Amino acid sequence: MSVFALFALTVIPLIFTPGPDMLFILSQVMGKDAKAGMMATVGVCSGYLVHSILVALGIAAIIVSFPLLFETIRWLGIAYLLYLATHLLRSVFSSKKLSIEKKSASNPIKKGFFTALLNPKGMLIYFAILPQFIDKSANTVSQGLILSFIFIGLIFVVYCSLSVVFARITQKTEIDERKQKWIDGTSGGLLALAATWLIAN
Repeated sequence: MSVFALFALTVIPLIFTPGPDMLFILSQVMGKDAKAGMMATVGVCSGYLVHSILVALGIAAIIVSFPLLFETIRWLGIAYLLYLATHLLRSVFSSKKLSIEKKSASNPIKKGFFTALLNPKGMLIYFAILPQFIDKSANTVSQGLILSFIFIGLIFVVYCSLSVVFARITQKTEIDERKQKWIDGTSGGLLALAATWLIAN
């Protein structure tokens, strides 16, 4: 259970980091209401479900057939986490503003599905993080699927909560810069700690 808890703590900062998925969901909230954001979240989670199955099966095959390749992917994943941490920490000292387009999609579930499915960063995150928490001596497919479902469940909870929160505050086109820097700094620090722990283990 501690492995699953650590995985959850590792991916939560990534979920809170603004990307195509979050921006699309928030745009639906601002363009219509919280329900539209939740519908978009269902679509995003459905898209990641496809990623989950492909990655879980793919990692299992790699572990069985190419142990060296799996170890290579593991270290590339650690390097990717460190890259994300550095990028987030650097953004704290930059003067950036995150703008969200106020636009309502006719079918937010379908649009959210393709937003997640066609997002290459989503697949990269799966390959960068999942291998770090898989025990090669146990059933790799079931472990990969459990970790994937944890990730999707967290996405659902976080994005639905954000939909409700953003629906209740004033309809702004920009996220407060100071608050965003706090989010980026905290996320970067947590990712750096996670990468350090993975290197030590």
